Amino acid sequence: ELLSHLALGFGVAFTPVNLLYALIGSLVGTLIGVLPGIGPVATIAMLLPTTYGLQPVSALIMLAGIYYGAQYGGSTTSILLNMPGETSSAVTCLDGYKMARQGQAGAALATAALASFFAGTVATVFVATVATPLSEIALKFGPAESLRSSTLKAKPSASAVCVRWTKARRFSRAVPMLKCQHCQFRLSRPMFPKRPVHPSGRAPGGSA
Repeated sequence: ELLSHLALGFGVAFTPVNLLYALIGSLVGTLIGVLPGIGPVATIAMLLPTTYGLQPVSALIMLAGIYYGAQYGGSTTSILLNMPGETSSAVTCLDGYKMARQGQAGAALATAALASFFAGTVATVFVATVATPLSEIALKFGPAESLRSSTLKAKPSASAVCVRWTKARRFSRAVPMLKCQHCQFRLSRPMFPKRPVHPSGRAPGGSA
């Protein structure tokens, strides 16, 4: 059944019209994704009106092309300018920009494109393979299983809060033991110094 569904999906996606929409979406998404600070979500939000007049399948294919194009556009600025277009491209600056400084910008861009294509293809096939078994397992979850999963999620957070609270208490106890001449000088000075009073009882510069 899975293979038949994949064959049907590839048969619909590999039509010339849908391939053209995928190409247009990838190009436009790459052009918008190159701009720093604009990620795939913002790119799809801006280019969503362009798919209103298309068929549903063609619109989804074009949006997918825009998403992957915007993802690749963020790596382009990371490699060439050391400026990640989004948070997921920040790691690309570590090696990609160094390769660009050494004259290997083309190799870095090609590596990013091929790695993105391979990872996206494998992830899509993997999700399509395990989606049905995972959905069956999720439907078997009841109140007891939901409570256990919530407890397991909350336990690490509670332990982290407890550790931070213990460290904070230890730090608060250790701070008064620290001595600094500058701090003592600043603390010894009054916060609101008194104004000098004239012997006649009037403040300096005051009127009679």
